[in-house]
Parts: sequence; structure tokens; C-alpha cells
Amino acid sequence: MFDGFRLEPVRTSEAELRVRHGGSGPPVLLLHGHPRTHTTWHRVAPLLAERHTVVCPDLRGYGESTAPPPQPDHVQQSKRAMAADGVELMRALGHDRFAVVGHDRGSYVAYRLALDHPDVVTALAVLDCVPIGEALARCDARFAQAWYHWFFFAQPERPERAIGADPDAWYDVGVAGGANTPERMGTANFADFHRAIHDPATVRAMLEDYRAGLGVDRAHDDADRAAGRRIDCPVLVLWSSRDDMESLYGDALAVWRPWAGDVRAGTVDSGHHVAEEAPEELARALLDFLAGARVATEDGATDE
Repeated sequence: MFDGFRLEPVRTSEAELRVRHGGSGPPVLLLHGHPRTHTTWHRVAPLLAERHTVVCPDLRGYGESTAPPPQPDHVQQSKRAMAADGVELMRALGHDRFAVVGHDRGSYVAYRLALDHPDVVTALAVLDCVPIGEALARCDARFAQAWYHWFFFAQPERPERAIGADPDAWYDVGVAGGANTPERMGTANFADFHRAIHDPATVRAMLEDYRAGLGVDRAHDDADRAAGRRIDCPVLVLWSSRDDMESLYGDALAVWRPWAGDVRAGTVDSGHHVAEEAPEELARALLDFLAGARVATEDGATDE
């Protein structure tokens, strides 16, 4: 995996992140989702690295990255804290401004990074995501049935016990035709994911991510909407056509329009784990978007 990339730990104020980076050109930060690690990007990152410097960390608490001890309000796994990790990581690697791409839980970190650090983020792509505050405001019986894990994971202790009793069963490991097999994920990527879900500390941190989502993260989203804050940089919203974004939200672009001035959308013919299932199509969409966003940014700077 990741031929030509460097793997190393990078210390931030509150965590030590396992990071893989390589390529050359304008920097882009790739943020994975649950329950994956940074290796989910192993088919996409080399394609982006032909034109970009690509940085792939394990989010704090995921994979082999550390996380602070759990707090009563779960703020240590807030998307604001994870976003701050991203800024510190990129500065440590010499990148003061960069694009960010997030999938699933990583998308929540990515848009929070763009909201909290508008002077840093040059372009934002979110995959299979609407803002947490929007998802919860629209929550109905259909959402609760499809995404029940959001609410179960937020319960104290019970999800740790349920997952810990049989991680493979919980995550459908090895199920024929499922997403979590070596054949679908790639052997090394699967092995990395499999180690992570069998580590109780990693499982605890991943659950804390969801607990923060229903509390502090939603509060941050709601405060931004009430204050009229918007994302300044160009935004691409992509969703997998064989996932449930359209059935839950209809036009996901309409959900995102109040959040950004320059936002466009598209679909990828894929199931939920798009970086593993449709890497070439995803990479093309991201490369086209990043190239266009760079031109738009440079034109705007010239106009000023």
C-alpha cells in the first residue's frame, strides 16, 4: 500500500497521530470515517499524489492514533478538537494552507475544520455527509431505524460491551458480499481495520466520537447556524448512489446550500465505502474539483 509514501507519528497538542504522506503539489488532507483507519484511502491517495501532496492520518483515537482520556461531555472527541489536530498536523508537515476531504465521520471533522479555520482551508470535499446538526434536526423514524447506531453508541458502557463481546460479528467481518472483507478492502487495509476494531481503547474512542456528535458537536453546528456562519471556500458534496443519502435527504445539495456560498454536488456509483469501492471515479471527481477550486481561489485573490 501507498508506494512512495512515508509513515510516521506526528504529535499534536492533545494526541499523537499515525500519518502517511506523499506526492507533490498543493496539499490535501484526507480524513477517514468509522470504523476505518487512514488505510481506507490506499487506492485513492496514490492517484491524488500525482498532482498533490497527500496527507492521510488516523483520526485521534482511531487506528493507531491516541486520544485524551474521556471527559464527561466527550469534548475530547469533538470534531472541533479533531479539526485542531488537522491544523497542527499540516503545519508540522510544512503546510499552512490546504484542501481537506472527509468521508463519513471524517466529513464532520472536515467541515468543522473549514468553519473554525477559514484562513487555512482552500477547498472542502465532504463524502456521504450532511452536517450533524442538520441530520439530527431532520431525524425521523426512518433515520432512527437506518442509523440507530448513532443513538446506541451514545449510551454509556453498553456499546463497549456489545462490540467487545464479538467485534467481527458487530462489524460483519467476512460476510460474503459485504464491505468488510479482504477481497473488497484489500488485504493490508482489511488487516489494519481488523486490528483496530479488536482494540478496546480504539473502540472506546470511536464511541466517544459518536457521543460527542449528539452533544457538543451538534451544539457547535447549531451555534454556527444561529450566528449565520458559512464556509468560505469552494465545497464539493459527493454521495454514493448506492448508499442512503438520497432516500434520507432527497437533494443533499439543498441541505448544504445554507452552509456555504460556493457549493456543488455529484454522485459516485458506489456503496458507502466509496474510497475502496470506486477509487478511480472518486479520484477523478476530487482532482477536477481541486483543480477548479484552485483556479477560483487564485482568480479571487487577483480580483482583490
